Amino acid sequence: MAEKLGEISGCPDYQLFLCNSGAEANENAIKLASFVTGKKKFVSYKRGFHGRTSAAVALTDNPKIIAPVNETDNAIILPFNDLEATEKALSMGNVAAVIVEGIQGIGGIYVPEEGFLVELKKLTQKYEALLILDEIQSGYGRSGRFFAYQYSDVQPDLITMAKGMGNGFPIGGVLIQPEIKPWFGMLGTTFGGNHLACAAGIAVLDVIQQENLVENSQKVGNYLMEKLADISSDYEIRGKGLMIGIECKFPIKELRQKLLFDYGIFSGVSGLNIVRLLPPLNITIQEADQFLQAFEIVFADISSLFVEH
Repeated sequence: MAEKLGEISGCPDYQLFLCNSGAEANENAIKLASFVTGKKKFVSYKRGFHGRTSAAVALTDNPKIIAPVNETDNAIILPFNDLEATEKALSMGNVAAVIVEGIQGIGGIYVPEEGFLVELKKLTQKYEALLILDEIQSGYGRSGRFFAYQYSDVQPDLITMAKGMGNGFPIGGVLIQPEIKPWFGMLGTTFGGNHLACAAGIAVLDVIQQENLVENSQKVGNYLMEKLADISSDYEIRGKGLMIGIECKFPIKELRQKLLFDYGIFSGVSGLNIVRLLPPLNITIQEADQFLQAFEIVFADISSLFVEH
């Protein structure tokens, strides 16, 4: 499992810690960064989502899911893409790591600005902190690269992953740069790396490789975004590969319901007006066309209700 993941992901020199979920992957990455640096505070970003467990939820920008027991002064949540604010926080000298999604998923499909991740890495090195790339939603080929951060020239210290790893079977993991040296008992897990999880993980990696799913994600994703741009200029399209956000000028609840109940097409949502598209990585151009035809009809129907006369 480890050897195959290293080869296919482009991270053959990284170490691997296996666990059971994305939240657990982030918990372990956060704990590891604190061990390595001896520091307590962490920087994350507005609209970011990192999990629902103790340390991960504290760094998630959603007060509704942060219970009083999770509240901590160790979480510094800053505006996304704001290098100046990030350096100001890091310059205090007590930040263990910056954690950032390769592409913000649940927050609405926001892609890091050009050069942002590269500069983050420079800042973390300057102030002796680590850079954690949360690739739980944006990884495993979703973005048209194996990891979304690979659109930039950056080497994270820690990479967290889950979701796509087992195609529905619970498995998560942390890739750890080779300079970080573990000590016995540093991290632990009851079920992480169990035989069935690894069998599922190997099967997923085999299919990704054999069916060229990373390349398919980029090809069909680009096609979808180009065709969506042709349908209308009344929404904003964001994303990479098969991780696409469509931000409309009106609430999209009825639009999603029509897609689901009239056409059998399930879509994601962020907030009141962002449709999130994360179809299977093996989606075909023909299946993409079925969505586009349905979306064009439904969008025209719903948007007409919001046009001022």
